[in-house]
Amino acid sequence: MAKPGDARPVFLDLFRIRFPIGAIASILHRASGVLLFLALPPLALGLEMSLRGEAQFEALRSLLPAPWRIVIGTILAWAATHHLLAGIRHLLMDVGVGSALGTARASARAVLAIALLAALFAAWRGLS
Repeated sequence: MAKPGDARPVFLDLFRIRFPIGAIASILHRASGVLLFLALPPLALGLEMSLRGEAQFEALRSLLPAPWRIVIGTILAWAATHHLLAGIRHLLMDVGVGSALGTARASARAVLAIALLAALFAAWRGLS
C-alpha cells in the first residue's frame, strides 16, 4: 500500500516507457516463439492436406485468397527468422560472446534488421 510521502507513480503509462533495443529484441523473440507455436498445428494440417494429391492442394489454396497467403507467409517468415537469430544471439550471450553493452545493442539491431529484410523478401517473393 502506498504511503502519502511515496514518490512512486500512481498511474503507469505503458506507451511512454522506452525499452532498450535489447529488450525489444528479447520481447519479440518470445512473441515470435508463441506465434510459431500457435501456427504449427494449422501448418502441419495444411502440409498433410497438400500432400494427399493435386486436388487437395488446390482445395487448400482456395481456402485463403492470395493476399492473405502473402500476409501470413510474410509474418511467419519474420517470426521464423527473428526467432532463430534472436535465439542464437541469446545462446551466444549466455556463453559470454557479445555480452558487452555495445556489442549486445549492435547484435539486437542486426537481428531486428535481418528479420525485417527476410519478411520483406518473403512478401516480394509472394507478389511475384
